[in-house]
Amino acid sequence: MPKRLGLRIGIVLAVIAGSLIYLYPPPGIRERVYGPAHGPARQGGLLPPTLNLGLDLQGGIHLVLGVDVDKALENQVERNAADMKAALEKKGIGIKEAARQGATGIVIQLASSQMWTDALTVLNESQGYEQKGSDQAAGRIVLALKAREAVTLRDLAIRQGLETIRNRVDQFGVAEPTIQQQGENRILVQLPGIQDPERAKGLIGKTALLEFKMLDDQAELDKAVREGPPAGDELLWQRIVDKQTRQERRLAYVVKKRTLLTGADLATAKVSIDQSTSEPYVSVTFTDAGSRVFAEFTEHNVGKRLAIILDGNVYSAPVIRERIPSGQAQITGGFTPEEATDLAIVLRAGALPAPVRILEERTVGPSLGADSIRQGLGAIVASALAVFLFMLVYYRLSGLIADVALVLNLLILLAALAGFHATLTLPGIAGIALTIGVAVDTNILIFERIREELRTGKTIRAAIDAGFARAFRTVIDTHVTVLVSSAILYQFGTGPVRGFAVSLAIGILASLFTAVFFTRLIFDVLYMGPRRVQSLSI
Repeated sequence: MPKRLGLRIGIVLAVIAGSLIYLYPPPGIRERVYGPAHGPARQGGLLPPTLNLGLDLQGGIHLVLGVDVDKALENQVERNAADMKAALEKKGIGIKEAARQGATGIVIQLASSQMWTDALTVLNESQGYEQKGSDQAAGRIVLALKAREAVTLRDLAIRQGLETIRNRVDQFGVAEPTIQQQGENRILVQLPGIQDPERAKGLIGKTALLEFKMLDDQAELDKAVREGPPAGDELLWQRIVDKQTRQERRLAYVVKKRTLLTGADLATAKVSIDQSTSEPYVSVTFTDAGSRVFAEFTEHNVGKRLAIILDGNVYSAPVIRERIPSGQAQITGGFTPEEATDLAIVLRAGALPAPVRILEERTVGPSLGADSIRQGLGAIVASALAVFLFMLVYYRLSGLIADVALVLNLLILLAALAGFHATLTLPGIAGIALTIGVAVDTNILIFERIREELRTGKTIRAAIDAGFARAFRTVIDTHVTVLVSSAILYQFGTGPVRGFAVSLAIGILASLFTAVFFTRLIFDVLYMGPRRVQSLSI
């Protein structure tokens, strides 16, 4: 009687029970297994409800976004110019102008060339810039961003864009999205199961640059519209839609260019309901530092109007009635509940560091995904039946054992995909089909070794022991080779290729367990137990 037979049987039963729980969790267990954030189980369909299906299997949208990294670079240089001006003025150095020149240059015009040495001392503390074309006699300092620093800032814009989009999508509630960089300035976004593509695109593509600026009450609005705003001001517009007629009109504002607070000063944003009008609005709360700034400028500007601006559009321009020490503000604009929710999401997730535009868009309907599942599973079932019949006819009872092991292999594979929250794609189904062939090939290798041992005249027990022992090294070599190939595909492949690699790798590991551990267990029970079969059917 083989040693530890009871323990080995217990391990197999535990694996089977665990797999079934991951695939078909009983009521109340799903939240403990997957966590509350994983979302409800998918109902119906040909696959277990706990499997996450990719874009090609359940429909959704595929987007390739182009990130305007040059714009991000320009924005950063403009901020640096403003910081340099503030630093110089703090040291008592008069400045006529500090502005961006081109994409990566900054021109600083001193009020007096006599402050040249002091100005350079202050500016030398600014890392990442070097002098190019300065004129001491004219008090003109020209700085240029170093090439290495420019590359770093462009890369940072992409990485910040990835993180911001990922945060927005997570709050939007999409299960298992694909968000990754493509090339130098592109981002791939795949959102399976999305039913409202337009809303999703608006949520992802919104820059969401929130700014708080003061209105210029002294400026003449009509003149600003005709001839342009005065120096230090800008002309912005508010879009107003009549709720009854749905007609749109635009209202102009003359706003001071200086930004008092931005979305970076927000701690949180949430949707609230106005009790008097029952309309939704977005309530924002500033950070501690932002709250102090907000309290200070509201105290000094009582009676004046504050413009709340998102992506260059005025959403509201309320009058400051009193000092606001709470660090809270409201953004109104006749929102629908969905619009208010999406605005709160993008404000919580943060602004994109640079504008993005949709370069490629594909929408996959759920019916096409259902057809893909049906055809893919049909191919798997057809190949599995062919393999099952071959093993039964050629290896008889041993072939039946291999068939049972193959069923267990597929059960473990699907349970692992569900347990790791992996996304099953159409190439992933192809990986499952390939796993069937690899798993059967492993059993064939072991069975042929056992046949060879039987031909030499060994007993059934000796032939089984020798067959498994001699085939083990070859089995390990072949499985490791496939695992290395899967790792390479996963590392360098994109979404669909990665889906194939994941399915194949998990299937190979499951095959190793079923072929070496489970199949050997069945042989030990049948041919080496107290009621062992006297002849080996192989």
